[in-house]
Amino acid sequence: MSAQTAAPVARRPRGFNLEKWGWLFMRGSGVLLVVLIFGHLFVNLMLGEGIHALDFAFIAGKFANPFWQWWDVLMLWLALIHGANGMRTIVNDYVTHEKARKALVGALGLAAALLIVLGTLVVFTFDPCLGEPSGELAKVCAA
Repeated sequence: MSAQTAAPVARRPRGFNLEKWGWLFMRGSGVLLVVLIFGHLFVNLMLGEGIHALDFAFIAGKFANPFWQWWDVLMLWLALIHGANGMRTIVNDYVTHEKARKALVGALGLAAALLIVLGTLVVFTFDPCLGEPSGELAKVCAA
């Protein structure tokens, strides 16, 4: 009688899998970014007077509406995180020196975080009535 040996069972590592969640984020954020970007382009370029209406007053009017503020902030956040995650993947694939890889990934994270903070501040603290507005904007600011 021969002893049968059981085949080794593959074990999945336990815990948080950053690469899996990064992969899922890229797919979800990509789909959402397509909707956000095409919605942004449609509203800015197709509705109303189209590209001829794009000026400082148009942007001021858009940023006066919390819906458009959050639309643009969500688009900014997703685009920056999506791009930084894609660059992180490229750095991890092609940079073989560990210290250089860590420095580049750290720089990517720092740049993305800084741009997210600055962009968010611009959107939510935008005040078109600072200074001396003229034209159509002066009428809006006087009201």
